[in-house]
Amino acid sequence: MCSSNMERHNLTHVSKFYLMGFSEDPDLQPILFGLFLSMYLVTVLGNLLIILAVISDSHLHMPMYFFLSNLSLADICFTSSTVPKMIVDILTHHRVISYANCLTQMSLFILFGCMDDMLLTVLAYDRFVAICYPLHYAIIMNPHRCVLLLLLSVFASLLDSQVHNLIALKVTCFKDVEIATFFCDPSQLLDLSCSDILIKNIVAYMVGILFGFFPMSGIIFSYYKIVSVILKIPSPQGSYKAFSTCGSHLSVVCLFYGTVLGTYLSSSASYSPSKGMVASLMYTVVTPMLNPFIYSLRNRDISSAMKRLHHWKI
Repeated sequence: MCSSNMERHNLTHVSKFYLMGFSEDPDLQPILFGLFLSMYLVTVLGNLLIILAVISDSHLHMPMYFFLSNLSLADICFTSSTVPKMIVDILTHHRVISYANCLTQMSLFILFGCMDDMLLTVLAYDRFVAICYPLHYAIIMNPHRCVLLLLLSVFASLLDSQVHNLIALKVTCFKDVEIATFFCDPSQLLDLSCSDILIKNIVAYMVGILFGFFPMSGIIFSYYKIVSVILKIPSPQGSYKAFSTCGSHLSVVCLFYGTVLGTYLSSSASYSPSKGMVASLMYTVVTPMLNPFIYSLRNRDISSAMKRLHHWKI
């Protein structure tokens, strides 16, 4: 374990980093191990059930569920990029990660986190077309366009991941080797850099605008148009039915962006490593774990498919 009073100096040849744990109390380690392992297994199994339900049920062979199954796959990979390492660290009491593994973890974390972001935007576009242009939905959201939107999401995520990777590789020295969270968070890693802060900040803001602001703006615009159309529907039953198809997606969007924005936009004055770790845990573990429950409870088609899948297994 790295000493907390380690002298700060420029480290030009870093071979490893020290990650932060949730607690140093030995009595709490088995509890933390059991808790995070359970949460990870629930996340993986829940999202796998969504994927299996979409594949096995012909009623769900629609654009929205095609993107939803890919979102579930991205959630599994997103959680798997950080949580297994954390569980092993708790079990072995060895919170060390090599420089190469740290960059790999950071790249995968950004790749699948951005995939979540892009797919949530695509799902908002899908709901926008379904509600605002119902007669042209099948033509606009044809299979070729769905695959194209998926490939564009993958390409944008790869680009985001590689940009961060290139910035990290340009870092020639570090002020410290202690990362104040349980994984190689890109913002935490780059904060340790003692190279030009201005260039790093400019690139970070540009990436944030491209892969954060624009997708969020797309979601807000889609729901602005959706609400405008729903308000024009004369019957309350029709309005409810139209908006009910968006309820689960909107819940997931609020959960995802709420936790991410809460983590990265919190004031530096009130920031502490322990608060940052809890916030990071919310969007890396809790949000992907809750997504299958939100979709299965708030979406009738998914709920029915789950029941049919359960009866088929029995």
